[in-house]
Amino acid sequence: MTLKSFAHLLFMLFFVAFSNIQICLGDCENLQDTCPAVPPNQQTIFINGLQCKNPVNVTAQDFRTTKLSNAGSTDIFGASMKIVSAAEFGGLNTLGLSIGRTDLDGNGLVNFHYHPRATEMIFVTKGVLLAGFVDTNNQYFQKLIKVGDVFVFPKALFHFYLNTGFEEATIFSVYNSQNPGFVSLSPTTLDTTLESLDKIKRKLISLSASEAQDVNSFISPEMESIFS
Repeated sequence: MTLKSFAHLLFMLFFVAFSNIQICLGDCENLQDTCPAVPPNQQTIFINGLQCKNPVNVTAQDFRTTKLSNAGSTDIFGASMKIVSAAEFGGLNTLGLSIGRTDLDGNGLVNFHYHPRATEMIFVTKGVLLAGFVDTNNQYFQKLIKVGDVFVFPKALFHFYLNTGFEEATIFSVYNSQNPGFVSLSPTTLDTTLESLDKIKRKLISLSASEAQDVNSFISPEMESIFS
């Protein structure tokens, strides 16, 4: 075989190989129907993801969870948030999904936070809330949402929800990652005294009341004033 022919053959091999490589910009595609995860404390190997159970031991119970059946204890913000990922609900493993539940007392707040690996979509089952997020151009999007409404927070953007009523509110969330992650501004960035929390809530409500449009533009100092 000549050097030129060998070079052509080598090029074709590389072309075929790289044309079959899948680049995962989110959770990678699953290669089997199901792959319920072994509980993290029972993992025997360490991989990017979770180890699958032996298929012989998989049952219908692996695809059911009751972790969102009841509200949790509320924090200083008057909110309780649960995120159930594949680590807690093994049946989600390789499916690219997580689920969550948030309960808010009257005037309760889930403060600004983001999920580095997932978009979040929320569905309101009780109450009336103000939901909003800030994009990378410092543009602020907000909407008053009620029972039956759906609102979406794009991946890795700071967002919040505030119960604008006196009664409790409940929302359920879906994330397009089996491990969405959670990064919050509080408590390390914020003063969490009751006076400061009330100030944050008043500022969010005033922004909502003073703007007629659903889409509003705020420069960084104005956005930062929420926390000052």
